[in-house]
Amino acid sequence: MPDSVPRSPVERLLEALHERFRDLDRGEVASYIPELAKADPRWFGIAVATADGHVYEVGDTGRPFTIQSISKPFVYGLVLEDRGKPAVLERIGVEPTGDAFNEISLEPGSGRPRNPMINAGAITSTSLVAGESHADRWQRILTLFSLYAGRSLELDEAVYRSELETGHRNRAIGHLLRSFGILEDDPEAPLDLYFRQCSIRVTARDLAIMAATLATGGQNPLSGERVIRPTHVDEVLSVMTTCGMYDSAGEWVYRVGLPAKSGVAGGLLAVLPGQLGIAVYSPPLDASGNTVRGVAVFEALSDELELHFLRAPRPAASAVRGRTTLRSVRSKRVRSARERERLRARGDEAVVYSLQGDLAFSGIEVTIRRIVGEDESVARLVLDLSRAVDVDPPASRLLLELLRELGAHGRTVAFVGMKRHARLQRFLAEAQAADPELRLLDFDELDSALEWCEERLLEEDGSVAPEPEELPLARHEYLQGLDADELARVAALLDRCEYAAREWVVRQDEPADSVYLLVKGRLSVVVEMPDGRLERLSTLSPGMGLGEPALVVGARRTASVRADEPATCWVLPAESYRALGAHDPVLQTKLLENLLRTTIRIVRQMNAETIEELL
Repeated sequence: MPDSVPRSPVERLLEALHERFRDLDRGEVASYIPELAKADPRWFGIAVATADGHVYEVGDTGRPFTIQSISKPFVYGLVLEDRGKPAVLERIGVEPTGDAFNEISLEPGSGRPRNPMINAGAITSTSLVAGESHADRWQRILTLFSLYAGRSLELDEAVYRSELETGHRNRAIGHLLRSFGILEDDPEAPLDLYFRQCSIRVTARDLAIMAATLATGGQNPLSGERVIRPTHVDEVLSVMTTCGMYDSAGEWVYRVGLPAKSGVAGGLLAVLPGQLGIAVYSPPLDASGNTVRGVAVFEALSDELELHFLRAPRPAASAVRGRTTLRSVRSKRVRSARERERLRARGDEAVVYSLQGDLAFSGIEVTIRRIVGEDESVARLVLDLSRAVDVDPPASRLLLELLRELGAHGRTVAFVGMKRHARLQRFLAEAQAADPELRLLDFDELDSALEWCEERLLEEDGSVAPEPEELPLARHEYLQGLDADELARVAALLDRCEYAAREWVVRQDEPADSVYLLVKGRLSVVVEMPDGRLERLSTLSPGMGLGEPALVVGARRTASVRADEPATCWVLPAESYRALGAHDPVLQTKLLENLLRTTIRIVRQMNAETIEELL
């Protein structure tokens, strides 16, 4: 029977891979550590953790095993944080060896281990963990691994004892390091810590989450906790790429192309930076000490999902969600007929780009190329970042250079939603502090940016005469087409009302019993949102009005109206309008036609804006 609910194609892909490779019977379970030889070669699990914390699992992903050499990159990251990169590089190199994990591979003369992924380098890393005591250093390592995994991990005592009793080659490496001065004290203490860190019990799910923590720059995607600084994640992933798979590291990069680390208990994890952490558990190992099924799974995943980190990215034109101009999208401020006409005529001089997703170099480069290629008549550009998830440092630097370049050519760039991107905001603010001539415009909402563009265009347009301080009633859109006698009869029905700045004209849910003709100042129509915020629906200028439905259907106000500045309205009571029907039906009809004409125009504008938003 089919599944009762739809399932992710990713989950089905992992199941297919598990089915495809579960009968792969090559390789041998590690036996040089007696406890590891007890593993069942049929155990097999695959786990994938995404950067937003979702985990896909199939097979034995909850079966515990010891982390072994997969511990090495995590401890290396810890000592980079404890000691700093220069101090660590004095003791441990970063060159691949092409040798097996337990080879005694030291630089001639200095005795420095060639990299932190071979045992000699890993023992040196462990010796550099900071702490007041041996117990304190061990607790720091265990706590670190638990933070990576997002749960409390424990020591597998039996495996630890087995390693302690059989780790003679590692003891020899430790004493050799001591003879070169790489280890400053008795090697038994760091060796004990090394045996312990290799004996921490994990699952394939744990390893996937640990890998995803590296993929997200050091922040656990499930818990949200910061485990390691992003700069050190780069260094950890670098040595995983070149040295994590020992003498098969080159072939791994060629075939799979992901930073990875394997362990002789059968674990293998890999990182796709910014996107995924992947882990496989299967005890049988190849000659290099890597899980046979794990390598096969990763090769298939890399091929099928195009995960190779050196694969050229697809052109990121999708970073641009949409491009529009003031000709097709307007602010919520209601304009006069003359203003609307001028904005239609000059609307192509202001362009809005709506961006989306993670804005990295590839995506922002395409966007900037389009912006720079705009017609020279475009004087203002609005970059709406409301739907962008992240803006990385390279993209931030490119945006800064865009501001400077366009500014030098007389163009202005305004941002929307930059406060959602603290890193970009901080970067541009620092640049502005260093260069006061750099013009930085940031609006919380697109509507505010659109209104700013409109105001600038209208100010520059000398063909639009300035409006009088108070608009004559004869020019109000509700009274168009009336002769002098008709205007006088309507004026006799009106009440003049003055409003101070920030004073409410009408309130939401009040009885709708009058229509308002604005002749001075500005009014904003707002609605209260569930969280208490006031959302602006429109802004009215002289010549506009509000409350048209009150003359026909009454009911209650669906929004509130507030004066943005000192304002004057002529108020027509609904009762007075309805009384016209008895003694002056022609005048009543003319008023109704004007009200309907205005309402139709506003609805058309709202529909156009809604369609633009959906696109």
